[in-house]
Order: sequence, then C-alpha cells, then structure tokens
Amino acid sequence: MYITITPQKTGGNYSQSSADFVKYLEKENEGLDQESMEHFFNQYDDEISAEEVVSSIDKNTGKLKKNEPKFYSITVSPSKYELKKLQNNHQDLIKYTRAIMKDYVASFNREINGKPITINDIKYYAKIEQQRRFKGTDKEVKENQPYATKILKLKNEIRNIESGRVEGNVNNLKKDIRKLEEHAPHQQDGKRIVQGMKKAGDQSHIHIIVSRKDASNSISLSPGSKYKASEVKMHGKLVKRGFDRNHFFENAEKSFDKTFGYQRNYVESYAARKDFLQNPKIYFTSLMKLPTNEKSLAFKIIGKAGIPMLPKIPVTQAQLALKIFNKLRRGAEIALKSSSIGI
Repeated sequence: MYITITPQKTGGNYSQSSADFVKYLEKENEGLDQESMEHFFNQYDDEISAEEVVSSIDKNTGKLKKNEPKFYSITVSPSKYELKKLQNNHQDLIKYTRAIMKDYVASFNREINGKPITINDIKYYAKIEQQRRFKGTDKEVKENQPYATKILKLKNEIRNIESGRVEGNVNNLKKDIRKLEEHAPHQQDGKRIVQGMKKAGDQSHIHIIVSRKDASNSISLSPGSKYKASEVKMHGKLVKRGFDRNHFFENAEKSFDKTFGYQRNYVESYAARKDFLQNPKIYFTSLMKLPTNEKSLAFKIIGKAGIPMLPKIPVTQAQLALKIFNKLRRGAEIALKSSSIGI
C-alpha cells in the first residue's frame, strides 16, 4: 500500500482554491456519459459533483493565511497484489477509503469541545481513478530516453532530406528508427514506453481531498504537523496538537488486511520500509528469516519495485545480505520515491 499526503501547491505558492486540483481529478471523465463517470464521494454520500466539492472545500478556509495550505491531497495506491484481493474493485475501494479516513482522524492528537476527533469532524471528498500514465521521472521512461533522443535526431534528418535541405537515404533512416524502437529496454504491448503512455494492467487508486479546517470551519487540522503528540498553551489554555504519521500508515495497512483478508508479506509493510531506511541490519535479518515461500515472494516484490535483483549464487546468508544491501542502496532512492509511503 503506497500512501502520500501532500499540501497542494501551484508553483511555489499554496493554492487558494481547490478548483484546479478538482479539475485535474475530473480528467478521466472527459467524453464519458453520466453513467460511465467516476463521481466524488465522502463518508456517507455517493455521486457528489465536482462543483459541490470545490464550493465546500473553498468555503471551509476560515482564518487561514495565504501562505498556509487550504487542503491536503491523500493518494492511496494499492499494489497489484492487493488489488487482486478485491472482489468488487469499485465498491471495495470506496469501503476501504471510508475505513482509512477513520484511521486518519484517529491519528490526530487533537480534541474538539473536549472530545477526540471523529470522522464527522472532518470535511473530505474522494475519487477513484482507473488509469495511470508514465511520467518523465519513471525508470522506464528515463532508461528509454537515450533511444528517444536518437530517434528524434533521425526524424529531424528525415525531415531535412524530404524538404530538400540535405541529401540522404530516407528508407535507411526509417530502418534505423525501427531498430531503435525495438531495442529500447522497456516495452509495453510491443511499443517503446514513452512519457504520457497509459500503464497497462489494473491501475486503480484513490485521490482524497481533505480540508485543512474541521467541518465547523473553526479548528485547524494539519497532517503535515511536525509533532506526533504535544501540548501548547494558547490563550491561557493547554491545547493538544500533532499528527502521528506512523499510526496512520500502519493502521491503513491493518484496515486493508482486516477488511479483505489480505496476507501481507514483510517487504510490503510500512514497518519494513522504515527498517530498510533506518536499520538495514534488522531489515535483512527479518527478510532472511522468512519462510521459503514468503521469502521467494518478497524477492519478487522487491524486483517489481524497480530495485536491482539479487546475485544468483550467494555463498552464505551473511554475504547475501551484504550484496543485497549494496545493490539496494544504489537503487533505493528511485525505488522508494516511486513506491514508498510518504508525507
């Protein structure tokens, strides 16, 4: 489960309206009839219009300054293994969204009128998307780029020949282009992967837009708080503050596993990713202690995440762990950016 929480910005400034972000989330509905569209939903209502989302979020910004985020975006991306566990993709993702938003409010160290925050104290809207496109930062696009550069150069040469500016053999250049297209390392459905291409397979994920202010438009609730739990004196009173990110991420996983009966592999867990970054020794010790079938799946998952694969013939488990560590460290930054839970 890959989850990110982001304060929405336009350039270097925080958006003063949710309109642009909501419009972005409506992109998959373009050209579809009403029955085929994906609608926004919240904890209790379905088929909420984009106009209502913008109006509701934009009106709920009382006393927030221009340099403060008005809303946060939560993106929830189940892995292909998790998506396979769903019986009814659309309804199950709605059910899961409503479950993790309870985990979200439970992660705040805040009270409203002396009571812990509940799901009814926040204002959020969610939308399911079925597609993803390759970005320029994706490994596949970056590693195909040298081929793309050569292809572009050859196409420019063809245009120059056809316009009469230079002489040359167009057919030979076209053959060279075909070879480059075929030899590019990353292909999908027989075509070179390029930026903007739709990703194959089930790409279902959830976008959630949640107001910075509570539903009464009086209390500020920031999941970007640097505090997990603390108290500060405001207007002569002690006020609780903070958001426990670890609590949210860990419980979001537990909610999925409990709701859908999912058996989570160690390397899929948020705890494992933290171990990998903070204490690699514990990570590899835990990895090597997994039962054989779970260890095999763990290595498969690691490879799919874009991290370099392991040497085939390790001499000892200690040497294996060391070789894994060295390889993973070199590929970790890109892999973790594309697949880790973050805030």
